[in-house]
Amino acid sequence: MKLFQKEIQLKPFARGYHLITALIEQQFPEIRQIQAGMLQVFIKHTSAGLTINENADPTVRKDFESFINDLVPENYHKFIHTYEGADDMPAHLKSSLLGNSVQIPITNGKLNLGTWQGIYLCEFRDMGGSRKLVLTAFGN
Repeated sequence: MKLFQKEIQLKPFARGYHLITALIEQQFPEIRQIQAGMLQVFIKHTSAGLTINENADPTVRKDFESFINDLVPENYHKFIHTYEGADDMPAHLKSSLLGNSVQIPITNGKLNLGTWQGIYLCEFRDMGGSRKLVLTAFGN
């Protein structure tokens, strides 16, 4: 069995949902050495998340943003953790709701995503800054 692990640093992204599938494939070419296996992508932050969803129509990402902001509003009067800004505590909750990792099968050296699927970086902060991902690929 082959095992590869790499940490990559993403440039800062604006608040929102961003497709990062191609970026991961470019920065982790070791995937091509695996015929059957898995890729785990883990984000090392508590105010951003990862998910897999629609990769073609950008309005899906805008709808994600609208819905999650309605679900977890900023300036919620019961939040105590507010010293890092109005977007911080909501970002922690959104990160927990969407998650901090995704797993994708690898088949014949390629990510085995559906035709309309892509990996999203979910940036929940106005000024989230650079984000670190741990990429782990394993298989035969």
